[in-house]
Amino acid sequence: MLGTVVALAAGVTAVLTLDATVVLLTPVVLRTTQQLRVRSRPHLYACAHLANSGSLLLPVSNLTNLLAFAATGLSFGRFTALMALPWTVACLLDWGALRWFFRADLRPNSGGRGESAKSCSDPAPPRNRAAGDSVGDDGGQVPAAPRYPLMILAGTIAGFVVTSAIDVPPAWASWLGVVALAVPALKARRTTWWRMVNETSPGFVFFVLALGVIFQGVNTGGVHDALARLVPDGTDLPALIGLALLGGLLANLLNNLPATLALLPLVAASPLAVLAVLVGVNVGPNLTFAGSLATLLWRRQLTEPHHPSARAFHLLGALSTLPMLLAATVALWASAAVIGG
Repeated sequence: MLGTVVALAAGVTAVLTLDATVVLLTPVVLRTTQQLRVRSRPHLYACAHLANSGSLLLPVSNLTNLLAFAATGLSFGRFTALMALPWTVACLLDWGALRWFFRADLRPNSGGRGESAKSCSDPAPPRNRAAGDSVGDDGGQVPAAPRYPLMILAGTIAGFVVTSAIDVPPAWASWLGVVALAVPALKARRTTWWRMVNETSPGFVFFVLALGVIFQGVNTGGVHDALARLVPDGTDLPALIGLALLGGLLANLLNNLPATLALLPLVAASPLAVLAVLVGVNVGPNLTFAGSLATLLWRRQLTEPHHPSARAFHLLGALSTLPMLLAATVALWASAAVIGG
């Protein structure tokens, strides 16, 4: 099951952004572990980790990716091709680290560590059967796949590739997807304009804007010059590793968004250097809670008895983040050598 959760979280993060993994997938994973009566902790931590390391693949997987994508000048397809191997390597290493770190929780009939027996023994409440549902192997009702939203999602992703190829901002593909989903829902009165506006999280949008404005003020006060002296020159493997390490360090000190804003102007001349920074600011936040906003949101929404342990999270991060970051950077260098960066 852990492998399934890792694969699903990596896919959801890549396609729907890391926030979707934290907000939408994490409660589903928790509910599933309760239904199957297995320890929830390894699978919940997988959601947090793959929300970060799984966000390397597409320009739309993370806000940091969108910032970097604009700076690279790469097409949607070339960005994805260069990041496919680093993304795969990071996800596989994350899965291996989670299997090893939570080996006691994953043992059949294990009592686990630090989690009450109640958290894995309570059966989930029954669900009412809806039209189009099928019966699962365990007798429960399996909801029918939402075909229309999935078609629109696939079309939107294809639109990202097409708009990038013809030099049109990918935001237009997003807007078309929004309209295609919103109009039928509004007509059927399944939602309202106010609810849609509210679900865009205006407060979060303003918070990100304020974060950028504040950091811009700090950056002009001397931080830019200090960072410029730390940024390695060139795009050989040691330089790329140095950029990734610097990005990971700043992400944990400042959060990944300010770290991206700080480093992009210093490396914008080289698309490969930008992608190395992206490896650092995306994988690096697995080290601490403060590394990314998604991790903070994940921690905030999990309550007792599932509230994450700071000791376990940081110990797992200390053991796994550096190897993942180094391996993903080597994979980026190898991809560039084959594809061309």
